Amino acid sequence: MATSVGSVVWVLGGLVLMVVLWKTGMAMLNALSAPPAPPPEPGELRKMNVRYRCDVCGVELRLTLAPDEDPPPPKHCLEEMIIVAPLFE
Repeated sequence: MATSVGSVVWVLGGLVLMVVLWKTGMAMLNALSAPPAPPPEPGELRKMNVRYRCDVCGVELRLTLAPDEDPPPPKHCLEEMIIVAPLFE
């Protein structure tokens, strides 16, 4: 009974692919079953009510908590967003 070299290569390739898929799947399942990361230590966040708008695409963002009184504006579309609401109400 003669087996060709091509058949052996296909079988070995299939076995290697099966092992790679098995290891990848098990790693993904282990990552999903791991406990979530602990929450960060509570800091002193200030309540804010600032709204920003992107000049390029028009998306709007509302900032409600910030670690300091005058946070830098976020970036969107690689440009800094502009303030569209008063800082203090």
